[in-house]
Amino acid sequence: MLALGFVAGLNAGPTSAAEKSTVTEGGVTLHSVSTKFPDPGRLFPGGSSADAINNNCLACHSIGMVLTQPKMSRAAWQAEVIKMRTTYKAPVAEADVPAIVDYLANLSVGK
Repeated sequence: MLALGFVAGLNAGPTSAAEKSTVTEGGVTLHSVSTKFPDPGRLFPGGSSADAINNNCLACHSIGMVLTQPKMSRAAWQAEVIKMRTTYKAPVAEADVPAIVDYLANLSVGK
């Protein structure tokens, strides 16, 4: 069984943001990496019509990811939102589903 916590006692952390480190212990090698996350302050446009999607969907998705989806029908968006709630257990209130689907379906009209 692999336990990632074993490196906690080692002085393996980079001393600067530019420095990368590698730690090997018990036949496992861990490499430090850097990544850039999407801007968490970016919201869907539309004011109050975007409230439901901003309050529910941005916890897991960037707006860039959503805005680059292919054009889909209202029924397809409905199925996607339901899948997020049921299969992936997204904490989306059932009452917010119609507003989210409306927003996404209206985005697809413009594509």
